Amino acid sequence: MTRTVFVNGEYLPENEAKVSIFDRAFLMADGVYEVTSVLGGKLIDFAGHAKRLERSLNELEIKKPAVFDDLLEIHRELVRVNEIEDGLVYLQITRGAPGDRDFVFPDPETTEPTVVLFTQNKPGLADSPAAKVGMKIVSIEDVRWGRRDIKTVQLLYPSMGKMMAKKAGADDAWMVQDGHVTEGTSNNAYIIKGNTIITRALSNDILHGITRAAVLRFAKEAQIQVEERNFTIDEAKDADEAFITSASAFVMPVIEIDGVSLGDGTPGARTARLREIYLDESRKAAI
Repeated sequence: MTRTVFVNGEYLPENEAKVSIFDRAFLMADGVYEVTSVLGGKLIDFAGHAKRLERSLNELEIKKPAVFDDLLEIHRELVRVNEIEDGLVYLQITRGAPGDRDFVFPDPETTEPTVVLFTQNKPGLADSPAAKVGMKIVSIEDVRWGRRDIKTVQLLYPSMGKMMAKKAGADDAWMVQDGHVTEGTSNNAYIIKGNTIITRALSNDILHGITRAAVLRFAKEAQIQVEERNFTIDEAKDADEAFITSASAFVMPVIEIDGVSLGDGTPGARTARLREIYLDESRKAAI
């Protein structure tokens, strides 16, 4: 079945959708995005994603598109027409297509933002085999720009990081800056020592994960202590458990870091419980 996508106010078959070659995202990576998960035909954490999207637009001084207040309706319509039971909705907003290439931002009064949304069908999204066997992680140097808190489409280095991990026989990479873990290539990173979750504090150095916020809230409600501070790869290797969070992976256990197994090399009980709590509570709140 050909997907229906949304481009600048229109619902179109994917093979008819077009964006200008002068679009700022294509030429300058000048755009932001969000990915919202769908479980049981409903959107997970939509309000959080919409709030972060607005913040990203403000940080880059990209004006809100005319359809901004209709994004929930557009998400729901794409889920409906594409018959998505479990999957993802990808949303991208760029500074637009001014008609030529220039480093200077175009006049927002004459250049409208480009808005694109599409769905990805992922049957059994919450039942990923990786949640049962765990992920293997390698560490790489973090050489990204300094505003990782803005969810931009500048994803070349994270993509390269995933390829470095793949070549090393691992599933993903954690990035390291000044000796401390920042985050994964497309996820936030955590370790567990005893009854304490340790994860880097929010700053410009990491993405302010929507799933991160929910998981830490649920952890505190479950009487699990949380420390938001820097940690090293060596500290991670010595942890009892480790995991990542993201909108599409939810809570995913990490069982190996740079070839060193954590615990007995299988997903830990606390991580499994956090995943269970997150999925249960998110399904209840889905819209």
